[in-house]
Amino acid sequence: MSQTIYGDGAIRRTSLYGSSIENTYAGVQSFMRRNYTRDLTGVDVVVSGIPLDLATTFRSGARQGPAAVRAASVQLAELKPFPWGFDPFEDLAVIDYGDCWFDAHNPLTIKPAIIEHARTILASGAKMLTFGGDHFVTYPLLIAHAEKYGKPLALLHFDAHCDTWADDEPDSLNHGTMFYKAVKDGLIDPARSAQVGIRTFNDDFMGIDIVDAPWVHNNGVEATLSRIKQRIGDAPVYVTFDIDCLDPAFAPGTGTPVPGGLTTAQALQIIRNLGDLNIVGMDVVEVAPSFDQSEITAIAAAHIACDMLCLMRNRKLAGKR
Repeated sequence: MSQTIYGDGAIRRTSLYGSSIENTYAGVQSFMRRNYTRDLTGVDVVVSGIPLDLATTFRSGARQGPAAVRAASVQLAELKPFPWGFDPFEDLAVIDYGDCWFDAHNPLTIKPAIIEHARTILASGAKMLTFGGDHFVTYPLLIAHAEKYGKPLALLHFDAHCDTWADDEPDSLNHGTMFYKAVKDGLIDPARSAQVGIRTFNDDFMGIDIVDAPWVHNNGVEATLSRIKQRIGDAPVYVTFDIDCLDPAFAPGTGTPVPGGLTTAQALQIIRNLGDLNIVGMDVVEVAPSFDQSEITAIAAAHIACDMLCLMRNRKLAGKR
């Protein structure tokens, strides 16, 4: 049974369920005021951060992304999310696990640390919603998810960049080559995967369906959803959202901005209609608050993450895991 907590629900709420009554400008800033805990008992979804930006190829700063997204989520914890009209936490047990710890001064240990972080969470039976950090973090997360759910997984990737540029160095840290590695490693199936919002060129997209930004603009959200669902079908799918999928007008706070991207409205409408997909893992990455304006990038990221949780809530009530 849920309980009413006034203030600092993240550290005072004893139940995994329900929401607290908070002043939006005060209190412990877990994501949407969820319990800060490492107790995985009975948890449906674990929110955690991976504050890494050593793999960036232009502007750094995404290491501060998890904190920025948590801070931006305070408004979302105040009211029932739009357009859903329900409190997802009445039915979905979500915790904020804090951040993955790694030794930033010993780079070769970073990927194993992230994999182990994910393995620990996934072993409990919970799903993961992860905040980057730069986009490299998705690669070790995919390794752990493929171990859990079987490989290859489908990939639904929102981004300005395909991130399939060639890289055959096994120990490299590069946020533009992870999905090249993931295809080569058999972690994802290109024939069941789609990349949405792309507006950079690659000589080889490795067989992934490229739903580029001009196509979305010209054909609309409904056609985009149809193309995504036809491509992925009922395959277990990992959803990764690089915030630079959004046009810099809507998300300036990121490391590699590219003009011509999706609007926040387009992205949210797409995310909110992915309930038919068998989503096994999710992340939102590349928020770099030092380049943000009035927190609009972090706010967009927080809303995208909230909508992902609402999808998980509906899936749970439908009896699907």
